[in-house]
Amino acid sequence: MACAKQDFFGSALHGVVPEGWVDGSTLRQVPDHQELFLSRTTLSNMIIELNQRVNANDALSTMSQPQSHQPTPAPPGGASANSETVDKAAALYHLHDLCEEGDTLETIVPAEKVTMGKFPPSVSAYKGVVSYITPKRERGAGGRIPVDVEGAAAGGFGGPGGKEGLSSKLTCHYLLVRLEQQGTDLLVFFNVPHQEFDGSGDPRGLSREEELAGAVIERLVQELEIRDWGLFV
Repeated sequence: MACAKQDFFGSALHGVVPEGWVDGSTLRQVPDHQELFLSRTTLSNMIIELNQRVNANDALSTMSQPQSHQPTPAPPGGASANSETVDKAAALYHLHDLCEEGDTLETIVPAEKVTMGKFPPSVSAYKGVVSYITPKRERGAGGRIPVDVEGAAAGGFGGPGGKEGLSSKLTCHYLLVRLEQQGTDLLVFFNVPHQEFDGSGDPRGLSREEELAGAVIERLVQELEIRDWGLFV
């Protein structure tokens, strides 16, 4: 699927979204620190989010949580942790913040440092993939992974569903850009619920959706830019 150029937060940020996706703010209330885009044909969604920059101690405290499923033991925290370790822990901190009670987070592709094409060289950024296993229950409408209780993408778009089709597994392809001078963590979450594909026996459809998620994140690594740094004042 092709991508379309897209402004975020007015025109302060610029990047891409999948072609034909819907601006979620036209369908539901979206917090001021978020931008939400929704697929017209699946339950997938993409969130661009501005959060307070996580400090080192809070970030490293997340590494010890057993549900993080780290591929290697967490390194020592505190002053002995290098900046890349802290940054990767910050990504995990934000990912854990998406969890609701009973959710399990598992690392699929560990955080990988990337070079943002249109950011100063001093800016650190990371991408990766995790999955969330969610008990069969109705995820609250106010959650940050916006699948509504009817099983369709927030606002009414989406594939087959209904309350029996609530997602039990969701893949999140993410990008974290750490803006130290602005005290901000810029995040992109591309969420792919599995239930609609599993329920219809469509593994190829799921594979295509995962490929789309990875491709969009990669395009954002190259093309995401800040055009108005006054957004962070």
